[in-house]
Amino acid sequence: MTLTIGIDIGGTGIKAAIVNVVTGEFASEKIKVATPEGAFPGDVARVCHDLVEELDPQGTLPVGLCFPFVIVDDVARSASNVDASWIGLKVGDLMEATMERRVHVANDADAAGFAEYKFGAAKGHEGLVLVTTLGTGIGSALIYNGVLVPNSELGHIPIPGYRNRTAEQLAANVVRERKRLSWKRWAARLQVFYSLLEKLFSPSLFIVGGGVSKHYENFLPLISLRAPILPAQHFNDAGILGAAALAEFTE
Repeated sequence: MTLTIGIDIGGTGIKAAIVNVVTGEFASEKIKVATPEGAFPGDVARVCHDLVEELDPQGTLPVGLCFPFVIVDDVARSASNVDASWIGLKVGDLMEATMERRVHVANDADAAGFAEYKFGAAKGHEGLVLVTTLGTGIGSALIYNGVLVPNSELGHIPIPGYRNRTAEQLAANVVRERKRLSWKRWAARLQVFYSLLEKLFSPSLFIVGGGVSKHYENFLPLISLRAPILPAQHFNDAGILGAAALAEFTE
């Protein structure tokens, strides 16, 4: 099927659109609504139901959803900016029962990374692509020859020499903003993180996403690695695109 609904669920907002999973373009308007207060599973599921009914009242399209937590075998294993009652929940079953259509669920960083591989800065790239998203935390995605290795969570790696602070405690974009770090000082922290990732994984390409990547010229040229390091292309739409693509390409 060429058209799939993608839904990106965050702690404050939920975004949805119909996606052409061949071209990576939206085939509908993008709808954004507030996440229900508390972000409880049933409430979120009902909002997603209403969104897909608005986008596809005929009920013919499959749905891909991405969430801000680790998902293993459709079960939520963590909860970030949503209620803790998600943990241990069979997320796919809840969404299919509520929406009465086929769904695929994934982690939001994995979805964003897959979008960059299918439609963005890493399109068609062979070997290991390592995608990071710099924001409130640091998300990550590993794609090897087009196959997603899910739930990498590389932002939680302790950084040697920094009192075992994690990468996101040291170098997330929110840290730059809170500490009012210059681009140069922040890039020095990112250098430590990306050098460690290169030592551990030897990727053939790094992609850097998150809203701050729109300002990549201020910090990416200051980072020196063996592999190329490029800004993401899809920014805030990556979750929708990747969720839709994963729903199509993993079936």
